Amino acid sequence: MKSIGRLLPCGLALALAGAGCARPDLVQGEVEAAQVDVSAKVPGRVAEVLVEVGQRVEKGAPLARLSSVEIHAKLDQATAVRAAARAQSAKADGGARPEEVRAAWSQWQRAEAAAELAASTRDRLERLHRDGVVPAQRRDEAEANWKAARAAADAARAVHEMAVAGARREDRDAAAAVVRQAQGAVTEVESYLGETLLTAPRAGEVAARNLEPGEMAAAGYPVVTLVDLSDVWVVFNLREDRLAGLAVGDALQARFPALGRNLELRVSAIAPQGDFATWRSTSASGGFDLKTFEVRARPTVPAAGLRPGMSAIVEWAQRAR
Repeated sequence: MKSIGRLLPCGLALALAGAGCARPDLVQGEVEAAQVDVSAKVPGRVAEVLVEVGQRVEKGAPLARLSSVEIHAKLDQATAVRAAARAQSAKADGGARPEEVRAAWSQWQRAEAAAELAASTRDRLERLHRDGVVPAQRRDEAEANWKAARAAADAARAVHEMAVAGARREDRDAAAAVVRQAQGAVTEVESYLGETLLTAPRAGEVAARNLEPGEMAAAGYPVVTLVDLSDVWVVFNLREDRLAGLAVGDALQARFPALGRNLELRVSAIAPQGDFATWRSTSASGGFDLKTFEVRARPTVPAAGLRPGMSAIVEWAQRAR
């Protein structure tokens, strides 16, 4: 950025001729444009840069590709975890194997047969006890055996029903949740892998290739820099004593030596610069300071060929309002 407010001397010929000359009050600014540094979210080694400096690219065009062995390894790990989670969920949904169901049914049938035998024995001993043939002790033992056999049969039936029904609903929900968690991990790693291909976030011109193939790119470090020549403006750095009568929306007539013609600019912003670089004493005692302001002005019509770094010169006393 160039400091402005300089005064240019009159022509040498007029000075030699002794003619008086009023020096024009010229203010110089510099063209700037919207700039985008394209970087990756993940670190990696630059595999290839797909554009050259000065090349025009459209939004979404590939710019560079990074290589990251670590991301591919993490993707393999996440994919394996997802496969294991899916298998556990399928097991919970499918229930017991057919062989397990048949074995549970056989145990139930055997327990039922034992319970029926215990019931018959109890009934016979009950009749014999009433006839006085067997003592009450034998009858009570038969009653206890029947109750135990009945309980065992009921337990065997419950095991069979559980085998048929499969896992509990809560267990199936838990297994499904583990699958979703594993899928989220895979999606996350895949998103990191997608970040290894850098694309243009907006249309523009390649201003710089900051890294070359083989170099390491840290996360957030710009690999390619784009400049949007459709979004340009001129910056003037003015002391506050030069701002009198200037407001946002005012028109300025500027000459662009690089283009060889004049363009009309419209003031779009006036903002103070940092104190550390702009305060200046205006008296020997240092009692008064002047602050520097950044004034931005944009062309009122698109200007072909206008590029960052070009100079814009305004005759301040004769500027248009």
